Amino acid sequence: MKSPRKSANPEGQRSLFGEILDWMLAPLLFVWPVSIAVTHYFANSVASFPYDQALRESVGAVARQIRFVEGRPQVQLSGSARAFLRSDEIDSVYFHVLGRNGRLLAGDRELPPAPDPAGTAVEAGEVHFLDTEYKGQDLRVAYLYLAEAGAPREAWVRVAVGETVEKRSQLANKIIASVILPQFVIIPLAVILVWFGLSQGLRPLTRLRERIEARREGDLSPIPARRVPEELQPLTEAFNAMLGRMQHNMEAQRRFIADAAHQMRTPLTGLKTQAQLAMRESDPAELRHALRQIATSVDRASHLVNQLLALARAEASEHSQQELAPLDLEQLLREVVEGWVERAMSGNIDLGFESTGPVSIPGNRFLLREMLNNLIDNALRYTPAGGRVTCRIVAQGDFAVLEIEDNGIGISEEDAQRVFDRFYRVDGTGVEGSGLGLAIVREIAELHRAAASLRPNQRESVDGTAHGAVARVVFPIDRPGGDATGEARGNREDVPLPLA
Repeated sequence: MKSPRKSANPEGQRSLFGEILDWMLAPLLFVWPVSIAVTHYFANSVASFPYDQALRESVGAVARQIRFVEGRPQVQLSGSARAFLRSDEIDSVYFHVLGRNGRLLAGDRELPPAPDPAGTAVEAGEVHFLDTEYKGQDLRVAYLYLAEAGAPREAWVRVAVGETVEKRSQLANKIIASVILPQFVIIPLAVILVWFGLSQGLRPLTRLRERIEARREGDLSPIPARRVPEELQPLTEAFNAMLGRMQHNMEAQRRFIADAAHQMRTPLTGLKTQAQLAMRESDPAELRHALRQIATSVDRASHLVNQLLALARAEASEHSQQELAPLDLEQLLREVVEGWVERAMSGNIDLGFESTGPVSIPGNRFLLREMLNNLIDNALRYTPAGGRVTCRIVAQGDFAVLEIEDNGIGISEEDAQRVFDRFYRVDGTGVEGSGLGLAIVREIAELHRAAASLRPNQRESVDGTAHGAVARVVFPIDRPGGDATGEARGNREDVPLPLA
């Protein structure tokens, strides 16, 4: 059954479509005024070029009407030539010819003069332009200098022709309009095309969402990767990895519930039976015996529950990628052994600890303490009175080897391969237990990327027959400067462990 879709986004949540659209249109809105400014600049340059050429011709035509007679400039500009020079339907045209010391030889006196050649590095005959103002109007002026050979700069003649810029402005405005006006159509059309393109481009994401929504409850199978765009592949892979972890967790939870229900049924049934028998007893001695049996059964059930909880905690830590931190395994083992001394003395067992110095590994202190307690408890259970149990840590290169050695009833090679399975117990030992201790050890060892094993104790062999057992766990040592946490969470098969 599909869950109903929400009709509105939660507060503060943005649409991916809107986010992409914003990032695409925002630069466009920024570039548009910049393009207008650039267009205006180039339109003025383009519009000025032909009119500057006309001004160049006009100032050249005036200059050709000047003759030097005995070093004196004379202007031979007829009235018709003056009228033709000033003939313009749109702009006003002005000119003048200035001699030595700025003396007016012809033209308009008020026209702003060209720069004095004495203070410039220009050459005679070159046409130059300047922008100025005349009678409150913007003016474009072309000017040049005329001189006889060898004449000083002070004697050069200045010829200037200027016109207002109305024609230039009109042409520039036409150019700008021809460029800008189509943009009012193109830009909205571009927005529509971008919107349509985004809609089509995001369709694979919509299809992926619909495929996820169409799934049945409890369906944790991976999402097929076919027809998934390349950009969505990492998202699909990450989602499939999450589904795999969820499925693993759910399977572990179901397995734990089934195991717990199966294992708790027997002790609870026994407790009920013993309680019913105790209620029928009238003899105080028999009643006390029945109560002692009930207390013993409660202890067994409590131990079983603790073991089940420890197993569930170890599995949850593994699937949740719990952080591991560097710790001294030798110091932790010493603390755990001290806690079991009283129990060993009550059973007349020699519990020993051999130290070779601090050994640092990446680990979880709480889980490692649980593992060590299970290993020592297992060794003490299977070691008779008068026996001995030795705990040690040995550094071997890049690995730390934890050993719990005993000289108890021992174990066969066949059973040594199966004792780490849940609820497996060796027949004929006469020792009570839940069959979960070594399963917990294996789960915690795998979390720490370690290898756990249990083998016959060849050191205690008599006539080639092994007595006792050696539980061994091999850990990678934490090296300074290494990412112990990340390394411990990595693939457990990528670092070769020494044979356990």
